[in-house]
Amino acid sequence: MENIKVAIVNSLGVSVYVAIVAMVMNNAESLFGMEDSIISVVGFLMLFVLSAGVVGSLVIGKPIFLYLDGKKKEAINLLFGTLGCLAVLTVLLLVYLAIK
Repeated sequence: MENIKVAIVNSLGVSVYVAIVAMVMNNAESLFGMEDSIISVVGFLMLFVLSAGVVGSLVIGKPIFLYLDGKKKEAINLLFGTLGCLAVLTVLLLVYLAIK
């Protein structure tokens, strides 16, 4: 039961983070201007790397610790629970977009 709660919290954390990044990217021109430069590319790539780290930590961080602690079944259950919650949230979003 604990793993289900952690999976839900982690998947909601990923969803909130993705929504924040999407809002920033959607409003990037008004926030940062329209100048195309190497700094823009570096900024985008740094955001991409940060996003990989944040999302990776939320999805596989705790499962890795559980696995290394010898709790392999709990680790696998948490990983797939988190991915399952993310899949449900993704499907709900896509259904919402389809019927909107």
